Amino acid sequence: MPFELQPHLAGDLLVLRPLRGDDFDSLFAVASDPLVWEQHPCNDRWKLDVFEKFFRDAMDSGGALIVFDRKDGIVIGSSRYYGYDEAKSEVEIGWTFLARSYWGGVYNGEMKRLMLEHAFRFVDSVVFWIGVDNFRSRRAIEKIGGVLLGPRLNAEGRECVVYRIKAMR
Repeated sequence: MPFELQPHLAGDLLVLRPLRGDDFDSLFAVASDPLVWEQHPCNDRWKLDVFEKFFRDAMDSGGALIVFDRKDGIVIGSSRYYGYDEAKSEVEIGWTFLARSYWGGVYNGEMKRLMLEHAFRFVDSVVFWIGVDNFRSRRAIEKIGGVLLGPRLNAEGRECVVYRIKAMR
């Protein structure tokens, strides 16, 4: 069964659905906060021209999801599946960001739980590539069971750390 990169997922707090072109304005409203990107290697993503490329890349990836607060339907962020490798039974979850008012655990935790549960229907392992100095994201992945594999250079040549979560089968 092929990996479904853009599922519709819903939990108690969140709804995730495939990103669409007409989501740009509502997602940029979240992304335009410079503090969202403060620890990210691409810390200028709050700028319109930089975010436009990020959004195009998200659309082109075929795995981008937009995240809504289930209670009031507002857009609160985005995430992606990327790099599905059937032979390795692995996929990456990344490019995640949330509005600062949703930081602190329960929302990111539910989003990752929904995405992991979906991924583990298809793969045995999920990896997360995180900027070395992005300590908030590193802590968030560690809180949900991510195991540090070590440093790696990503496709752009930036140093990252890679975490893995394996399916409990």
